[in-house]
Amino acid sequence: MSETTFSEQEMPYEILQQFGLTEEMITDLPEHALKGIFAGRRSPVLPVKVTNEQGEVITCRTRFCLMRNEEDKVDVIFIPQLIETDLTQFPEDKQKLLEAGHAIIEPMTTSEGREVMAFHQIDFETGQVLSVPTPVIGRNLQLICDHFHLSNAELSCLSNGKPLTVSIDDEPVTMGIDLDDLTGIRVSKGDEQQWRSQPKKEWEKYNFGIYGCWTMDENGNLDYTPEEEYTDEMWNELNKKSEIRKQQATHKM
Repeated sequence: MSETTFSEQEMPYEILQQFGLTEEMITDLPEHALKGIFAGRRSPVLPVKVTNEQGEVITCRTRFCLMRNEEDKVDVIFIPQLIETDLTQFPEDKQKLLEAGHAIIEPMTTSEGREVMAFHQIDFETGQVLSVPTPVIGRNLQLICDHFHLSNAELSCLSNGKPLTVSIDDEPVTMGIDLDDLTGIRVSKGDEQQWRSQPKKEWEKYNFGIYGCWTMDENGNLDYTPEEEYTDEMWNELNKKSEIRKQQATHKM
């Protein structure tokens, strides 16, 4: 599950550059984001720029993920942020569950034209509906069930797309289907509310790299600022972080 699919040397910077994502911007992403990309997962939602045939610069936000083409070269797939999520393919009761953040089980058509049962879930970062065949997630659900000694009722709760909170050593632990996770299932400490907010906690307001800083605003949007354009607030925050690291290093000596 944790095996790296792509190496750092394979990152197709020349393609990403065409969309305004420079090598400096990519390498300045936090380590957890880069590890996910190299493992074949989708990137965070990032700002991109493209120039149309009329010479107009269009800006939008999108995720991307790496793939190998028929020539075994690494290419990029972009997953754009949608203005509106289309759920009309699902029954009305299932639409409500999706909008509430749950995963549902409904048929999907594969690239070969076969109809299979699959888990579906909204990626609220982009508005896209993620779909994964149930056997892929089902095996991982069984492993989770065995590891945490879950009852049939608890396994049924997870299989129906609802997060489950259990007590481990008198501490709450929540698990649930998250199709954005590499395994399709995410387990974290805390209650359901903490489980739902956990992915955002991996980011701070200021995420400094070597060449610049990725900033997350109150709405969860990421934007990049090169070092030469830092504000006074950013410089102050960088100095604070540097001072904290120095103090931590001193205590370790």
